[in-house]
Amino acid sequence: MSRSQTALIIGAGPAGLTAALELLRRTGIRPMVLEATDRIGGISCTIRHNDNRMDIGGHRFFSKSDRVMNWWTELMPVLSGDDGAGLQTIQYQNQQRTVAAGDQAEDGADLVMLVRPRKSRIYFLRSFFDYPLSLNAQTLRQLGAWRTLKIGVSYLAARLFPRRDEKTLEDFLINRFGHELYLTFFKSYTEKVWGVPCHQISAEWGAQRIKGLSLRTALTHFMKKAFAGNRSSGIAQKGTETSLIEKFLYPKFGPGQLWEHVASLVEQKGGEVRKGWRVCRLHVEGERVTSVEATSPSGELRSFDADYVFSTMPVRELMHSFDMEPPAEIREVADGLIYRDFITVGLLVNRLAVTEPDGAPLKDTWIYIQEPDVLVGRLQIFNNWSPWMVGDSSKVWIGLEYFCYETDSLWKMADADLARFAIAEVEKIGILRAADVLDTHVVRVPKTYPAYFGTYDRFDEIVRYMNRFENLYLLGRNGMHKYNNQDHSMLTAMTAVDQIAAGITDKQALWEINTEQEYHEEKK
Repeated sequence: MSRSQTALIIGAGPAGLTAALELLRRTGIRPMVLEATDRIGGISCTIRHNDNRMDIGGHRFFSKSDRVMNWWTELMPVLSGDDGAGLQTIQYQNQQRTVAAGDQAEDGADLVMLVRPRKSRIYFLRSFFDYPLSLNAQTLRQLGAWRTLKIGVSYLAARLFPRRDEKTLEDFLINRFGHELYLTFFKSYTEKVWGVPCHQISAEWGAQRIKGLSLRTALTHFMKKAFAGNRSSGIAQKGTETSLIEKFLYPKFGPGQLWEHVASLVEQKGGEVRKGWRVCRLHVEGERVTSVEATSPSGELRSFDADYVFSTMPVRELMHSFDMEPPAEIREVADGLIYRDFITVGLLVNRLAVTEPDGAPLKDTWIYIQEPDVLVGRLQIFNNWSPWMVGDSSKVWIGLEYFCYETDSLWKMADADLARFAIAEVEKIGILRAADVLDTHVVRVPKTYPAYFGTYDRFDEIVRYMNRFENLYLLGRNGMHKYNNQDHSMLTAMTAVDQIAAGITDKQALWEINTEQEYHEEKK
């Protein structure tokens, strides 16, 4: 391929940056990445506030795709210990390298992955429940005999008389957990996330996000773990359902550290990454996108010629960016797509009011807040993702997560008022005392979650229409309006580059990613 060819990539998240680096590694195509914000990594960025760092939504670096796992560990080797001291010999599959803990990125941060234990629980009835549920005496005491009996009976009823026509998320969850367990541990949290009843959400969300998880698989995992003791299956954990993994990789300074490193590599290899450039127009000639217009941080309008265009921008916005008028029915579907927005309220505190049974600090990476009398949906403890996420190890740095729409009063609330509201909520449910809060920081992220309602049931019409443009590739979560994890988003980018390198024009393989459990990789 000629080195004069250019790929214009809209968005510097995992999909866009993966596409850029893969193009440079495997083709002669020069990427130019245009990112509308001043941050690298999309929602996989690391937010810095004073001496502390925030991870928006929490990003476990784990994948059943060997290709993705190898990609990560080639860029950031895995430390065999978490203290980062000395030379560490690391091993992932057939790769072995020795890395000095002093190997530095441009910002001085050690370019290493930590192996982190996964622990997340449900906070319900003002107490903690293991996730997934453990069949131990403590759980049974917390649930009570009557509720436990109802859970067992309703699960058996769901297995014997399943909902045959599984159309909604409610159908999906009840078939796998029974009606009582669905009401106890799934309904409230899920409806906080999406803002609509579960019976209005497509079952496809569960098929993509929960996949093989059910009460049966959770119980099987519990039994295996009980009999296996502390034996480790290794970081790959290929035989473990994603929701049940025991450990994961994590960049020392949060997910943004990896993506900032990737952006730096793209520029070192001859590509460009421009922050603050907002794409506003795609020019089309026949079946090709020939150029892209964008405004700079200073408001300058500029046009960029493009041989290939990779878009990770929201589909609704992309459809309004074409200089040709799409058919009315396609515009109707695009305009009816719905996005859920996201707020994280960071709190630096002296201590939490809740501890482990032995009095030690909580070990959770995140906690699902199932309490129906508060709006907060989830709580992250950034110390437990990586000790380097908090500047003062004697303090606790947490993130309270809220799901809303940009039109909601919560979104429009002033930062100081929102912080006071969040503190009052977690004090109300016994998580902390307001007097222990030392600092706060509010981060709003629009269009974090593409919704599986609205006109989503007609989204295939969008796919068929977009596939007509031979050099346009839709990638990532918002680019495909699909609730992808970052590894799925990366695989869409890798697959797109595969097709370009091989001269393949059929894009069906991109849309099949994250529709099967094994991500269509080595699936027998």
